[in-house]
Formats: sequence, structure tokens, C-alpha cells
Amino acid sequence: MFSFSFNHIALSVKDVDESVAFYQKVFKFKEIENTASNSKTRWLALGEGKQLHLIPRPNLEVKTNKAVHFALAIADLALFVSHLKTLNIEYSDWLGTANKDYVRKDGIQQVYFQDPNGYWIEINNDPS
Repeated sequence: MFSFSFNHIALSVKDVDESVAFYQKVFKFKEIENTASNSKTRWLALGEGKQLHLIPRPNLEVKTNKAVHFALAIADLALFVSHLKTLNIEYSDWLGTANKDYVRKDGIQQVYFQDPNGYWIEINNDPS
């Protein structure tokens, strides 16, 4: 049996500076050194040793649906939703209803929104 731990998320982005600014503004992620190469790929710390790698691809066209997303959990979802509103970032529930959260069958609340490249992000209050 293999044992794995989660390491990083890598996203291809049109404008790496715009994407870094977005993720820092929305999530307060700190930029860290790209220790893998001298490329223009930029790394952000997600916490607990996990990373977000933003890879510049100027000719990128992201075509994805909400089922393709990454999720981050936060203890106070209402506070984060208030933060999204302050930043004028539109969010929705799983069904696409604007400015509404979704409560899963297991009681976990979640909201969805997109980054500047069209990637879907879920924020939920899962305590695990």
C-alpha cells in the first residue's frame, strides 16, 4: 500500500501577476520562492506546507464546469462570504443561484466562485 500526502495545486493562468494579486487579495496567501526552476511560475503558500503554483500561459483559454474545482475549508464561512462581498466577487451555490450558499446532505455549507481565469473554487465549512 502507498501512503501519499497532498503537496500542491498547479494552475495554468493567462496573466500570472493578475492571478497572484487575486489569490493574495482573496485568500491572503503569501508568495514563496519557486525552488523548482528559474521560470516565471510563481508559488503561493496555502498553509501547512501546501502550495499553489501559478504557471503563466498567455494564450490560455480555460473551459471547465463547476464540477472541476478545488475546495478550501474555513471555520467561519459567513465571515469569508462577507469578505467576498466586500471585494465584489460574485459567488453562488452548487446550482448556480447567485449570492446563495448550498448546504450538502451532510450539513456542510459551501459557496462557489471563479478566479480571473475561470477556475472554480469551492469554500466550505467542513471541520475535517
